[in-house]
Order: sequence, then structure tokens, then C-alpha cells
Amino acid sequence: MADQLRGWRCIEPLLLFLLLETLWGAGAGQIRYSVLEELDKGSFVGNIAKDLGLEPRELAERGVRIVSRGRTQLFALNPQSGSLVTTGRIDREELCAHSAPCLVSFNILVENNMKMYGVEIEIIDINDNFPRFRDEEVKVKVNENAATGTRLVLPFARDADVSVNSLQSYQLSRNMHFSLDEKSGADGQKYPELVLERPLDREKVAVHDLFLTALDGGDPVLSSTMHIRVMVLDANDNAPLFTRSEYRVSVPENIPVGTRLLTLTATDPDEGTNGELTYSFCNEEDKISGTFKLDSNLGEISTLQSLDYEESRFYFMEVVAQDGGALLASAKVLITVQDVNDNAPEVILTSLASSISEDCPPGTIIALFSVHDGDSGENGEILCSIPRNLPFKLEKSVDNYYHLLTTKGLDREEISDYNITVSVIDRGNPPLSTESHISLTVADINDNPPIFPHTSYSTYILENNPRGISILSVTAHDPDSGNNAKVIYSLAEDTFQGMPLSSYVSINSNTGILYALGSFDYEQVKDLQLWVMASDSGDLPLRSNMSLSLFVLDQNDNAPEILYPSIPTDGSTGVELAPRSAEPGYL
Repeated sequence: MADQLRGWRCIEPLLLFLLLETLWGAGAGQIRYSVLEELDKGSFVGNIAKDLGLEPRELAERGVRIVSRGRTQLFALNPQSGSLVTTGRIDREELCAHSAPCLVSFNILVENNMKMYGVEIEIIDINDNFPRFRDEEVKVKVNENAATGTRLVLPFARDADVSVNSLQSYQLSRNMHFSLDEKSGADGQKYPELVLERPLDREKVAVHDLFLTALDGGDPVLSSTMHIRVMVLDANDNAPLFTRSEYRVSVPENIPVGTRLLTLTATDPDEGTNGELTYSFCNEEDKISGTFKLDSNLGEISTLQSLDYEESRFYFMEVVAQDGGALLASAKVLITVQDVNDNAPEVILTSLASSISEDCPPGTIIALFSVHDGDSGENGEILCSIPRNLPFKLEKSVDNYYHLLTTKGLDREEISDYNITVSVIDRGNPPLSTESHISLTVADINDNPPIFPHTSYSTYILENNPRGISILSVTAHDPDSGNNAKVIYSLAEDTFQGMPLSSYVSINSNTGILYALGSFDYEQVKDLQLWVMASDSGDLPLRSNMSLSLFVLDQNDNAPEILYPSIPTDGSTGVELAPRSAEPGYL
């Protein structure tokens, strides 16, 4: 086998040249490659940078990475060359068994713009597996009076490869009594049978040694051989007969362990031990014998362990009924597993912006997530939704990926935080659902100026006030946050009686308290008209103002003064003359 595999290595460059071509699917963002199995680690798969329209250096700059769920990563990105390469040897048979084609799917995420690209890689089979029989030697019993044309069921070979590399035919060693016939089952498996061509005589030959060879269709052809010992028995002239050649049953995956699935029935008209039948599996795999139990006397098949539709959807098996004289009959059994809704949908968050500016435009992407349901059919169909009263919407992306994006402008002063519930529900009966919560903070911008409760104020102060006394406190409110809401107070520049207003009063820029810088005299200043301004501390400050009327109240701080008659300045007593003829009431 080593020589044959070396032969494959010699033609690998040619096959790679022929097979590693990149195909863009009909849908945008779908990339397809093909690669042989069993290539060395680091083998070239495709130029992913070129197919994404990027230079190799841009892969790291844009945060390009592989996103896959639940499977061991088989491929990796080479940031130097921009290529997609293998991370190790890939065994197609371990990965896909007999499924053809063998496809591996994952997604490429471009982080900086949250774009997803689907990638599908077909693993091409090479002929690295021999057809193999379960046993190297098998004994087959046949009655000496068996009629010409009697068929004897033989163990079949299995080949882990697919297509032409899988099992193609059987060959029987030359002999006088038997020929070989092949039948193809519904599963595509080839079943060999010995056909009796000439009557047997146990007294002449009791044992016939034959060799059955299984061949595949690879180049070169691989094969294996099984030794068949045909034991000729004395007459038992009736073979068992099943009521049907094939039995089919369909059961839900959640049936209890030990449930009887079906009963096979065979009859034999012989008497005694020649008519006593025993049932057994033929060529059963470990998976069959570990999952099902066959009652050897009754022919009943029941479960030994729970069934799982997601693990295996159907089981093929062969049951043999053998009488005491070694005659037997076989019947095929197909057990189909029906899906039940036993898997709740999953939400997997891939990328999230936890904070977003309130001035972001509609259509801004907030999060990227995927949904998955392990069931199939309607049980695996998922509906994804968010509450309708939010300024967000869901938009389907590649595969089962969704974008969460804004539908209109946000206002931090109205709502500063959102707790978005993503609900996923399948269409099973009854349906299963899951909720996932996304928290989003709205970042503030300076879109609100400080606002005074009133556009104008008036206040009073007694004259002769002490210097530095506080007159009143003004307050403006800014609904923004941080520096955008930090208010600074100031007075508009103006003059009064030729003096700047700042020489009469001042204002604390942080508290908004107005102070008198000197003592007011009502006889000189009866009122002041001021403009108080409030400005926030944003990068582009916003401001507002209000008018303030300051009235000075009079105090009794001046004694009466006689203006006339005036007091003489020479120190004499003032004299006022009145005529002798003055009458009462004379002024």
C-alpha cells in the first residue's frame, strides 16, 4: 500500500493544478475550492486574498478571520501569502464517511466592515483504502441435496473510499461447483452470493475451499481476499423463508430504550431441529449491534440505547434466519429515524459594538450574530425577531447570520441605554425558543445648549451694602453628559455711567452666584441691566443667555437740608424783614 500511496504523491502537483480552481457561486460572497485529502499540513487550497479583492497585507489590517461553529478547524489563513492552507492532513473518510460529495463549509469575516463570505471546500477522495472483509475466513454450510441454483449469502466487503475508488466488484476463485453473483442493495452496497452450479456429494467432497476477492476501481486497483470454507451437510431439504424480503419501519427518535420496533418472521416446513429457526444479524457493524437487540428466538428487534436523528437518520441491516440443519434465509431491514423537536435554537454572537454615538446615521451596524438549530425540516426552521418598539431591525446576511442595525437617529437625552432581546423560535410542534440579550450604550454628543429656567430675572439690593455680598444665584441646565453638560457662567461686557459693568458686579463661573464688588449708592445708581451667559464645555461649546435687572433700594441715609433762606456766611444771625402793614396770613 505504501508503494501505491507513493504513486499518488507523484501525481499530486498535476491533480492540484487541475482541481484547485476557485468558483464564485451564483449568490454574492460564496467562494468554492477543491482539495485532495491526505495533503501535508500547510498545503495550498486557494488564494483567499485575491478572491476577496484584497492584498495579502490587508488580511490582518482588516481583521479577516475564519468563523466556524463546533468543528475542528481544518484550514487556516496565511497572512504573508494571502492563501487558504490546510492545518493538517485531512482524512475524507473520517470527515464524511460515504457521503459524496464531501463538503466543508465555513465563513470568512471581514471585521472592519462586518461582512461575511461563505466558503465551501470539496474534499476529493484518493484511493487510500483497501476493500476489506470483516473476517479473513468464513464458513458456509450447504446441504448436499441443495438444488442447482441455490444461493448462499456471503459476507460483503466494505471500502471507506467513494465513487470509483470504492468497492466495484468481486471475483471468485476457479472451482467446479460454484459461481459468483452480485446484487446491489438500495444503499448502493454490492452483496456477493454463491450460486450452486453442479450438485454436491458430501461423500466425495465434504469441504470446498474458495477464495473471494473484492476489488475497487482505483488506479492502481486495490483488493483484499477472504477464504470461504463451504461445509457440505447431510440433507435438510427445506430452507427457511421470510414472509418479506425487506422490512421497513419508521420510528421517532425519542422512543424509550427497549421499545420493540418490529418482528421478522420466517418459516421452515421441516420438523425437529431442521425446522427450528434462530435469528441473527449478518455482517452487522458495531454501531448496529450497540444500538439494536435482536431476539434470536422471536425475531424481535428492539432498541438498546436512545436514537438520535441528528446523529443517524437511518439504519441498514441484514437479518439471517437459520434452521438446525444450517439452511438459512436473509432479509434486509431499514429503520428510519424520524426527527422530533428536541433541540432549542441557539444564538451565537460574533461581533458587537457595545457603544454607539447618538448621531450615527440610520443603517449603522451594531452586532453580527448567527442562529442554529440541530433539528431538521420545520423543527429546524428558525424565526428571528426583536421587539418592534425599538429603533433597530434585523437584516439577514450570509447563511444563518444576521445584522442588527439602527432604523433611525438616536437621542441619548431621551434613552441612554438599550437592552435588546433577540428571540429565536423554531417551527416545531410544540416550538422551542431561546432569548439572547444585547446591551447597548448611546454615547453623548454636544447637541443641547445650557438653558435658563427663565429668559429674564430681576432682583433687589439695599444701598450701602457690604462689598463682596452675594446678590443672587442663577442656574442653567444642560441635558448632555460629561463636559458637554458642564456649565460655565459669565457676564456680557457692557458699561454704565462710563464704567465697565465688571467694576460693579462679578459672577462665579462655576456656581453662577452674582456678587457686588462695591457698595451701591441709591442716589447715584438706581438700577443695572445685565446679560448673564451660560456656556457648556463641549468641543464646540453651545451657549445661551438671560437678562438680569438689578434694582438698588433706598435707605434713610441723608438728613434734611434748609436751602432758603440761606445761612449767612459771615457768622451773623439771618434777618428777614416784614412790613408793618403785614396782615395775618402774609408769607
